[in-house]
Amino acid sequence: MDWTLTLMTFVPLAGIPLLWASNEAKVQRWIATIVSAVAMVLSFVVWSRFQAAGVGTALGSSPLKVDLPWISVGSFNVRYTMDVDAISVFMVVLTGILGFIASLSGWGVQKNPRGFFAMYLLLLTGMFGTFVAADLFLFYVFWEVMLLPMYFLIGLWGGPKREFAAIKFFIYTLVGSVLMLGAFLAVYFQLGTFSISEIIRRHAEIFPGAENENLRMVLFGALFCGFAIKVPVFPFHTWLPLAHVEAPTPISVILAGVLLKMGGYGMMRMAFPWFPDEVVRAWPVLATLAVVSIIYGAFVAMAQTDWKKLVAYSSVSHMGYVLLGLATLTPEGVNGAVLQMFSHGLLAGMMFLLVGVMYDQAHHREMARFGGLATTLPKYTFIAMVGFFGSLGLPGLSGFVSEMMVFFGAFKSALPDAKLFTIIGTLGVVMGAVYILIMIQKIFLGTAKEAHAHPLHEPSAREWIMLTPLAVLSLFLGIYPRIALDMIDPAIQSWTKEFTPHIAAHAEKGK
Repeated sequence: MDWTLTLMTFVPLAGIPLLWASNEAKVQRWIATIVSAVAMVLSFVVWSRFQAAGVGTALGSSPLKVDLPWISVGSFNVRYTMDVDAISVFMVVLTGILGFIASLSGWGVQKNPRGFFAMYLLLLTGMFGTFVAADLFLFYVFWEVMLLPMYFLIGLWGGPKREFAAIKFFIYTLVGSVLMLGAFLAVYFQLGTFSISEIIRRHAEIFPGAENENLRMVLFGALFCGFAIKVPVFPFHTWLPLAHVEAPTPISVILAGVLLKMGGYGMMRMAFPWFPDEVVRAWPVLATLAVVSIIYGAFVAMAQTDWKKLVAYSSVSHMGYVLLGLATLTPEGVNGAVLQMFSHGLLAGMMFLLVGVMYDQAHHREMARFGGLATTLPKYTFIAMVGFFGSLGLPGLSGFVSEMMVFFGAFKSALPDAKLFTIIGTLGVVMGAVYILIMIQKIFLGTAKEAHAHPLHEPSAREWIMLTPLAVLSLFLGIYPRIALDMIDPAIQSWTKEFTPHIAAHAEKGK
């Protein structure tokens, strides 16, 4: 039995006793960084071993699988099951990279670094565990493990409105968790298993028959809403901008780079494959929510004066592409959605780091008070352009590839009015270019609007170590996306194939 997944997941917890054994803030920072670096290396090992086993390996059959008895009381049987497929491996690597980079960003935290890093390492365990759990009970445990540390990381180390932001995040996420739990229990009592892969295989047994059609739609709706809150999809998005603005920089990186992706991952792993017929029937609603998220997020981002809030609303817009790609149920669209999750994780994390670098120096985020950074900070401007133009969707960077694949998949989808939704959705690309270019004009072009208390300077060596890998990865995936697509496409081809008869049946019924 391979224990790599378990080791990767729980290594961050091993760092917490070490933190409490040290009274030196510098040592505590190094402990957290080294532990997160070990977890990142283990995520690369997972990637390597999975590739060696074959990229078509499905969930439940990879050589990395761990399956042991855990809780058994009467008919209630929970197993400690961890496993990965191509999609979850992709997310595991993203978590490893951003987990390490965010720990470096956390060196700027001065208030109680021991407590901050202890909460952070607990959060890292929850994130890894969510992506590798192959048992519903275990998945839910890790999902909830993420809630408390994120609440405290925002509520104790955030900005002036940190308590309100933390409570709002907690309430929204808790509501989503309750909806998910209700659907999980209904499925468990129907099938008698918590195994995610087995539920996917037996999805036709989930309350079958025309008489249970409405019940199945209610269960799908509960799961979808639970995950949509995490994405977040309009109108469940209102917790996100405030949480981002008030959270410290490393937590904004994790929030945008990893936590939002768990919503899309949950839809792919559970909501959609468990209820394929309901997904097809709900297509007009899903596509509408996706398109509204894309356009609404872009419009609101255009109206922002706070640099960090603009980036936060851009996440609402860009995650709308993920929902649109998934809802198309085409290989191109779903490939684009998964690639968009990875790309947005890199680029959004990079943009929040860029904002944090300037905030640490200027102590404000008002775009109108900057200006002329291209002249005074040319190196910072160069690395910033990679992140901002990648988010804009410039060809040659990862954002372009993922968004175009989503649109190609949506345009060729056999679902009703798919072409119309695609055309409307492309307006988000235009508006995205508008708010990114306005931001660049205000912050980097022209002349400085005011003299800051301390002259602004180029990023430090630590900050370059954080920013450079994200820029390089975005550029690499933009030029050579095949390295990712060759890995995830076999799994996605199999995933989308399951929906083909349901799409055909729905089309026949509509004639």
